[in-house]
Amino acid sequence: MEKPKILYVNQEITPYLPESYMSSMGRFLPQATQESKKEIRTFMPRFGLINERRNQLHEVIRLSGMNLIINDMDHPLIIKVASIQTARMQVYFIDNEDYFQRKFVFTNKSGKFYKDNDERAIFYARGVIETVKKLGWAPDIIHVNGWFGSLVPMYLRKIFQDNPLFSDSKIVLSLYNDGFKEKLDDNFVEKLIHEGLDEENTLHYNEKSHVGIMKSAIDLCDAIIYSESEIDPVIDKYAQESGKKILAFVEGDEYKKLYNDFYDNLLEE
Repeated sequence: MEKPKILYVNQEITPYLPESYMSSMGRFLPQATQESKKEIRTFMPRFGLINERRNQLHEVIRLSGMNLIINDMDHPLIIKVASIQTARMQVYFIDNEDYFQRKFVFTNKSGKFYKDNDERAIFYARGVIETVKKLGWAPDIIHVNGWFGSLVPMYLRKIFQDNPLFSDSKIVLSLYNDGFKEKLDDNFVEKLIHEGLDEENTLHYNEKSHVGIMKSAIDLCDAIIYSESEIDPVIDKYAQESGKKILAFVEGDEYKKLYNDFYDNLLEE
């Protein structure tokens, strides 16, 4: 029997970004999944504060070179890769000079939310999907960790829904306490419509907020995992009322086995 294929769309992975609940999950969950006889691919953004030399990132020429047009501008997609030797695990990085060279993640030195965070999230989601298409690798489960990857369900269910590579994929959405109070760019929805989203059904993206994009991801996913104990109450209520399969928050290392059991149950449906 073929190994199940799990695609991780991460916002953070330690040691590339400082340790947090989310970055630890990004580092250790894929390893545990690989050790439970599944095949994995793991992605994260190549944020500018990641030290390429120390972490031995290098460009994968055969995967790079595509131009993604966002807001009528061409943005070259650069794919880099690094290995976590102790885990025998590769991490793919989505990079672009316009979006990921700055030395901070979502806010500048003064704590001001980047005006183009919406475009950065669009580029990241598209970049992951285009790279997986180039790899010709059909994931059975796509596990999204963090708001920054939360547009992936929209692309898979609303834009690439006829692509045979993703037609049988199940989407799992992890919820974290990773909210932001700022609004996304005024033209966010127009950019998504330009990407291919139906203007008659823009889900909750019109809210241009963290809550709005997470509600939309909940609408489009197959299952939800509470990956942190404290979740925005509005998102929590929406998830609970969604009718989706839910795995409650799990303390400690036990999550590795429970998440993989959760995947197995989803794959059996």
